[in-house]
Amino acid sequence: MSEFWLISAPSDKENLQALERMNTVTSKSNLSYNTKFSIPDFKVGTLDSLVGLSDELGKLDTFAESLIKRMAQSVVEVMEDSKGKVPENLLANGGLKEKLKCLKIDLTSFVTHFEWDMAKYPAKQPLVSVVDTLAKQLAQIETDLKSRTAAYNTLKTNLENLEKKSMGNLFTRTLSDIVSKEDFVLDSEYLVTLLVIVPKPSYAQWQKTYESLSDMVVPRSTKLIAEDNEGGLFTVTLFRKVIDDFKTKAKENKFTVREFYYDEKEIKREREELSRLLSDKKQQYGPLLRWLKVNFSEAFIAWIHIKALRVFVESVLRSSRPPRFSARRTVIQKWPVSLFWHIPLQKNPVTSLTSDPKYFIPLSFTVLSGVS
Repeated sequence: MSEFWLISAPSDKENLQALERMNTVTSKSNLSYNTKFSIPDFKVGTLDSLVGLSDELGKLDTFAESLIKRMAQSVVEVMEDSKGKVPENLLANGGLKEKLKCLKIDLTSFVTHFEWDMAKYPAKQPLVSVVDTLAKQLAQIETDLKSRTAAYNTLKTNLENLEKKSMGNLFTRTLSDIVSKEDFVLDSEYLVTLLVIVPKPSYAQWQKTYESLSDMVVPRSTKLIAEDNEGGLFTVTLFRKVIDDFKTKAKENKFTVREFYYDEKEIKREREELSRLLSDKKQQYGPLLRWLKVNFSEAFIAWIHIKALRVFVESVLRSSRPPRFSARRTVIQKWPVSLFWHIPLQKNPVTSLTSDPKYFIPLSFTVLSGVS
């Protein structure tokens, strides 16, 4: 995870010298990597409108950050079987330079090479319009995210619930994928086939005693059809009128009769439902992941543009005059915060820069470098 500070300073000589001292010290001490963060000049409007935009941008900033985190988490959930490849799907469009337009780059590189997108967010428009465009774009992405992920998650939940039936031991799991029609005596007025769970240490006892647990048990009718770590599932055929007596005697011998009725239509329906859900999930996976990749990039880029606007607006409000220092706005990518604040100098250039009301660090933020 990379942490950034956006620092804005007026362009008079004294202030620029302080900014340069800060850049020199933090760079030489390997405390940060400092680059220019270019922001165009905008149509400022009235002071009242700027104050309103300052509040709105703060809320939009929080919303945008929350949205990209939710989208990143959605990528993790969709790529549940390939989590090692998640970072390569959380990238941003390369930028405005021709050679980078078709490339995807990591998020840190996008921030450190940020360029304002004049095509999407024209600086000639009133600032209110630019903010409104960003807000509408993010709101639409959130709406689409909710609908797309809701449909996928419903499908995923239904599939997981069906798959869970095939998990667990012989006492709890579904038997529809284990048994077959040939294991049962069906459509008989007098005979019925039961399924009995026998502990592994008791296999020999079962084979010796099952025919005598009750009257009217069909000799040599038992067959092992499935096993797990604890025991085996055996069939046994007997007359219907001794079912209750057989169950009682089986329980006394620690054999468990598993209640099961073989319904060929129901078993077929369950298998077809599982196959359909697996197919639907596979079909939705690709389009959803592609949408998440594209729109994560769009949301992230919009978020960094919002950061730029906040710096601009706060700079104008702090200076109380139109900005003349856009070229000197700087993005500082910090190493661990504790290191940044423990520069071994008597006078910390960062502290001296920010202690005067004319200087300010309006915002710091972190950028995902990977999601687990």
